[in-house]
Amino acid sequence: MAVALVLAAGLGERLGLGCPKALAELAGRPLWRHSVDALGAVPAIERIVLATPPGQDADAFAPSMPAGVIAVPGGAVRSESVRLALAAAGAGGGDSLVLVHDAARPLLTAEIVQATLAAAARDGVDAAIAATPVTDTIKQANGDGVVLRTLDRSGLWSIQTPQVFRHAALERALDVSVEVLAEATDDAWLVERMGGSVVIVPSPRENMKVTTPLDLNLAELLLARRDERVLG
Repeated sequence: MAVALVLAAGLGERLGLGCPKALAELAGRPLWRHSVDALGAVPAIERIVLATPPGQDADAFAPSMPAGVIAVPGGAVRSESVRLALAAAGAGGGDSLVLVHDAARPLLTAEIVQATLAAAARDGVDAAIAATPVTDTIKQANGDGVVLRTLDRSGLWSIQTPQVFRHAALERALDVSVEVLAEATDDAWLVERMGGSVVIVPSPRENMKVTTPLDLNLAELLLARRDERVLG
């Protein structure tokens, strides 16, 4: 069994809707609800905690809140939100599993969740993270935009969520200063920096992150296509 932490604390300034990103409407539901519904359909997920924007009126989330989901104010940076949500999740510890997912990835599926949970449950693994292979050519440049080198993309992955952790490993990784938490663009990096074992779980590119209005439109199209396949 596992607990799931859904991060919905982003302000969504690049989305330009004048509200937190998680409250943006997508296919008739708020963005965050898509991830919560996908996680709620997985029997192994026993509890879901939603980290909401700090200072945001919780009533904005209440109308769509499923029974049993706990909402807590998030932090100023993503890993601080994880730490606060993990504390609110309560029971757990040791080798129990904690799943972390960004509400900004609304095309999450039960299959991705189950594959990531299974990988994290393997012996010797501290974390398992969904990712898709890099398909573009990647060049490294200096601060003036001058190319320094072209990287070998064969071993490069674009990291997504969900990311699943052993409870004890995540708790230990989060026990750092606010400055270190602010450096983390994903929580697996915090496990990596303490020497933990992190494995990749291949995931489809459709498990995209909504950041801009274009992303929101694309997510709407992908959801419609997925619904057509299910109904057809």
